[in-house]
Amino acid sequence: MIERTLVLIKHDGVARGLSGEIIARFEKVGLKIIGLKLVQVNKEFAQKHYPVTDEWFRKVGGNTLDDGKKYGVSALETLGTEDAKEIGKKIHAFNVNYLTSGPVVAIVLEGVHAVEIVRKLVGHTVPSLSAPGTIRGDYSSHSAVSSNLRGRSIYNLIHASGKKSEAEEEIKLWFKDSELVKYKNVHEPY
Repeated sequence: MIERTLVLIKHDGVARGLSGEIIARFEKVGLKIIGLKLVQVNKEFAQKHYPVTDEWFRKVGGNTLDDGKKYGVSALETLGTEDAKEIGKKIHAFNVNYLTSGPVVAIVLEGVHAVEIVRKLVGHTVPSLSAPGTIRGDYSSHSAVSSNLRGRSIYNLIHASGKKSEAEEEIKLWFKDSELVKYKNVHEPY
């Protein structure tokens, strides 16, 4: 039941001075920080963090096309294409640029159902769809369409691993074993 998960406070969260507030949210629910560092990510590393497949390109591109229809925004006019896979490739490039745009706080959290708890606290990937009380719902209002119109990724403050297997892979990418600290916090029996 004890899990580890990766959280990244992306550059917009760091630049807005929200790192401490975001970290406090995790600590207040009893999650334990076992790894923490400030990182300037390069393009090669960012591409490793965002591994993609043709399926991912099509899914993200399809979501973007659906959003455009919903809000009356032409993908052809804003992104130069209506091909879902090509749009997905553009979104991937936006994500890589976003992750490399400034310093990122990388955190490994540990606790009961850590992956699920963190995802609930963080909120929907698209901040405009996040519930009030979540990190994204409280501190961002960006949408996919508004970001596409600006030719950039959705500024959503934070990344959180989506499932346990993803967390394990991401933690290996971002942290060496020697950077993770083992200790007991006040919620654990001594």
